[in-house]
Amino acid sequence: MKLVLLSGGSGTRLWPLSNDARSKQFLKVLENDKQQLISMVQKVWKQLENSDLDKDSYIATSQSQVEMMQSQIGTEVPLIIEPERRDTFPAIALAAVYLYSVKGVSLSETITILPVDPLVENDFFEAVKGLDRVLHASEADLALMGVKPTYPSAKYGYIIPAAVDSECEGGYMKVEEFREKPSETQAAALLKQQALWNCGVFAFKLGYLISLLEQLNLPIHYDELNKQYHLLPKISFDYQVVENAKRIVVLPYEGCWKDLGTWNTLTEEMKNKQIGKGIISEDCHNTHLINEIDIPISIVGLSDIVVAASPDGILVSSKSASTRIKDYINYNQGPKYEERRWGWVRILDDQIYEDNRCVCTKRVGIRTGENLSYRMHTYREEVWTIVKGEGEFIQNGNYMKVKAGNILHIPTKTLHTLKAASDIEMIVVQSGLSYEENQLVELYRTWKEITEGCLKV
Repeated sequence: MKLVLLSGGSGTRLWPLSNDARSKQFLKVLENDKQQLISMVQKVWKQLENSDLDKDSYIATSQSQVEMMQSQIGTEVPLIIEPERRDTFPAIALAAVYLYSVKGVSLSETITILPVDPLVENDFFEAVKGLDRVLHASEADLALMGVKPTYPSAKYGYIIPAAVDSECEGGYMKVEEFREKPSETQAAALLKQQALWNCGVFAFKLGYLISLLEQLNLPIHYDELNKQYHLLPKISFDYQVVENAKRIVVLPYEGCWKDLGTWNTLTEEMKNKQIGKGIISEDCHNTHLINEIDIPISIVGLSDIVVAASPDGILVSSKSASTRIKDYINYNQGPKYEERRWGWVRILDDQIYEDNRCVCTKRVGIRTGENLSYRMHTYREEVWTIVKGEGEFIQNGNYMKVKAGNILHIPTKTLHTLKAASDIEMIVVQSGLSYEENQLVELYRTWKEITEGCLKV
């Protein structure tokens, strides 16, 4: 069995900590056994390792999330990279074609799809292993996992079994229909029908999906599908495939499962009510503060609220209303904070002046042992002021050691890189003309490639 974890999301429901580059699965608000703050994707990948599933697991993600994914769980984790976001059917189709045409996975192999960010215990992944058995025993097109509800929720979709007495010896049931986010009253009625929460976990034989792609006249070789990816319909796997499948079964799961998709549900799982600088007065109840900026925040006499601050903005909301946040964040700005495979970038200021000069000031951190790619900007020059750490700097093949206090000028179309001997922080001022569209050209990525390439220059 091969596992494909879907990592997507636009980052609207947990704004301002999440954005287009850092969606909810990357937020470090959970704690591990060592009381270190970790993200959902870090927690899930560790659970896969504990269940001995990591060696057969892949993560399907968009190009914009690659560096953050590598920063959090390492560069060795196999990624299937979507050239752009186009919903779950294109993402799963690309993953299936990659496994078939690039990795040589057999058409009879079970492929299990699951989200990258559920809050579950380790036994959840033991249950996931059972989908392979269920798919073979039932001879169904799709085998789903359904969570036994603990209350009638209007937040989740429901899987309705054909009948209670249709349970087979293998513990699975035939699926009658699906119901997407009913009212609480309707959900209560569904629970009496033994309905299950749809947790987005399902399995199919690789040959089943490859056959469907052929019927749709879509390429079944990765390079070709990747080239035509922008032509694929923006449609969910549920609408394109699940609703048209003839034989679907569901495997019930009775353990803990939670979707941390809102500030309300996320703060319920935070062990500390405060992360970052600030104060919450003692008369505040069920109030949480998550502060990623250096300015302290004080909350006095307010209960049942969440206050979240990041370089992207500040949110103050009652927890009950926090689900409405996507209706109030139509700000025309790009992400102000991003994690990269080598460190992080925080935008401090971004201005366009009357003479069409654009100036962007950033604070950049590079972790010890990591390096920037060997790169150049086509229409931007930069001035770096190193404020912390030491490293090795190469510019157009010229090597020098640098440390805190050094100021480096990098003209337009000049190849350059920096490797951190110790944690480096620097202030980067990037400038150019606003009407000239800048591009970042990368020549080499690893330090070995860089040094070997520079020696040949």
